[in-house]
Amino acid sequence: MPQSTTEERLGSPQRIVRFFTLIMSLVYTALGIWLWVTAKHQSAAGALLPLGPKTRMVLGTVFILYGIIRFVRTIRSQFRKPTRNEFN
Repeated sequence: MPQSTTEERLGSPQRIVRFFTLIMSLVYTALGIWLWVTAKHQSAAGALLPLGPKTRMVLGTVFILYGIIRFVRTIRSQFRKPTRNEFN
């Protein structure tokens, strides 16, 4: 019985990269939301990440924006239909 290749078992490597970049964009956005939520409750995450509330809000905003931008770029580049010019 012939062994199946990795590509046959997992799909194309492009598919794996596609979903990894989507997951990472969600991780960045979730981290930003976590920083925003914990900015008001300093004692909840103070030992884990000792930052002031304003620093947490600014850093959280940066992570949220970066996650959204990365998500949109991934959708546009990885999940769009190929155009006629890309086949030539």
